[in-house]
Amino acid sequence: MNRKDFLKRSLARAGITAAASFTGLTLDENQFEIVGFNHLPIPKTLRMKNLVIHKADTRGKADHGWLQSFHSFSFAGYYNPERMGFGVLRVLNDDRVAPGMGFSKHPHDNMEIISIPLQGDLEHRDSMGNVSVIRQHDVQIMSAGTGVFHSEMNRNNNQEVGFLQIWIYPKERNIQPRYDQRTFHPNDRKDKLQLVVSPNGESGSLVINQDAWLSLGRFTSSQTLHYTIRRKNNGLYVFVLSGFVTIHEQTLNTRDALGIWDTEEVTLQVASETELLLLDVPMQ
Repeated sequence: MNRKDFLKRSLARAGITAAASFTGLTLDENQFEIVGFNHLPIPKTLRMKNLVIHKADTRGKADHGWLQSFHSFSFAGYYNPERMGFGVLRVLNDDRVAPGMGFSKHPHDNMEIISIPLQGDLEHRDSMGNVSVIRQHDVQIMSAGTGVFHSEMNRNNNQEVGFLQIWIYPKERNIQPRYDQRTFHPNDRKDKLQLVVSPNGESGSLVINQDAWLSLGRFTSSQTLHYTIRRKNNGLYVFVLSGFVTIHEQTLNTRDALGIWDTEEVTLQVASETELLLLDVPMQ
């Protein structure tokens, strides 16, 4: 298989189209570094009537030297038919990029792309003319819409950058691409949830082209949290950044995740020194 065909197949597996037809952008396969992915045995997902558990050590893993990436859902060379997404949540990648390295210019279309840096500084450039650096406590969102090229590089030459990249299918297709980012102070989510992404920008959150709500929480003491699903037919995907949480008698540790649907409220027993990411997304 030649380089161009391999590129197209890799992008298609991840739910991307080449996005080369929109004005002013051309797809040049020489702009991409093609890297292989480790294939892991397909683990059995723990699934109940309306609940699924993804333990950290069952995620897909890619080791490219400069990039260490864990995939909660099928992505590029990691394919698991039981893990094609959670509702409209298509990708949740946990990436660590070596100093001075990163993802060179590549295309996206019709996807809501959210980046959450956990450490270090990530430099973003795109075909809309945006040049920015996102850091820990920032959240970035890009509506790819009709099509956009962008790059993501570790800005520093002396430390790794670690970040989550999340892809969510849009509510409306082929919108004008747009970009936004914001700093969310960690004290504003101390012992509570802080809304960082929503459909209408409520409470100072970033706007997403989908009926989805993303929240971050930083808990310094043990407590019981009652979360009400924001919209009928939405489900909740809980990703543990660090610490411990118990949901429906299932205890989750660092980087474990649990998805639940067909319920109006979810009760979380949160341990002290725990950080969470909650994704409230349509299931259809």
